[in-house]
Amino acid sequence: MPKKGTTLNMADEIIKFLAYEGKISVICAKTTNLVEKARKIHDLSPVVTAGFGRLLTITAIMGNEMKNKEDKLTIQLKGNGPIGTMLTVANNYPKIKGYVANPYVDLPLNEFGKLDVSKAVGYEGYINVIKDIGLKEPYIGISPLVSGEIAEDFANYFVNSEQRNSAVALGVLVDKNGVKSAGGYLINPMPDATEEEISKIEKAIFNVGAISKMLDEKLTLEEIAKKITGDNNIKIIKNNITPIYECDCSKKHMEEALIAIGKEELYKIIEEDGKAELMCHFCNKKYQFSKDELLKIYQKYNENE
Repeated sequence: MPKKGTTLNMADEIIKFLAYEGKISVICAKTTNLVEKARKIHDLSPVVTAGFGRLLTITAIMGNEMKNKEDKLTIQLKGNGPIGTMLTVANNYPKIKGYVANPYVDLPLNEFGKLDVSKAVGYEGYINVIKDIGLKEPYIGISPLVSGEIAEDFANYFVNSEQRNSAVALGVLVDKNGVKSAGGYLINPMPDATEEEISKIEKAIFNVGAISKMLDEKLTLEEIAKKITGDNNIKIIKNNITPIYECDCSKKHMEEALIAIGKEELYKIIEEDGKAELMCHFCNKKYQFSKDELLKIYQKYNENE
């Protein structure tokens, strides 16, 4: 039992639903722990936590949409704001990792007294989505930013690049202790959805408010799905999906990075430094290479020539 005055930090999850007798697809995600882990790893400021957390959440949702465990999703979001480039990578489990060019951005609150994500991200730029799903060439979709709020930008991406009308909501609630709640949802009408059903969803979304607020009020994803669709007979089609922030870096991967810099550059490091330290941008883990290890890597060049 938890101590008095504390609350259990419930696990993150993604649940897929069908509403209106299968005519509306709904994916809801709770990513509070995932975003908090990213905040700690990258030492993110509050506004960057909010922006990067939104990107991590939509990456988790889109990653889980992929069919095979070998599939890989990479999303690059580059705006003209001070955050700079944000990049996320996921598989379909989904395991997600990412990095931010400038994790320490600090801005005044916007006119509504909220974290100014759009100014931090920037109003101009693009989303670049790469889906490696086992075909000869990966799918690449590029879409311009429309607001820097990220949810609106991805709704625009889905229409322009994947030709599917979507309602997207992403939210991260941050306080002095870190991430209070984070999550999002993606709604897609099927071809047989009626205008009346779509109108009901639009009205429901307008009335319910922010996803982060609903999660902070401890609503379940099923309760949220009912609220955002206006359908109390919503059907769960897949649950028990747990998105996690996890980096798959290793010393072997870093060795490959050393090989990639080229034979001459590697020899220069051996001669001048006699050692090397590489850091993973996704998890900030450091890897040390001694002079003997560097010489063995260099020897591989000679063996392959």
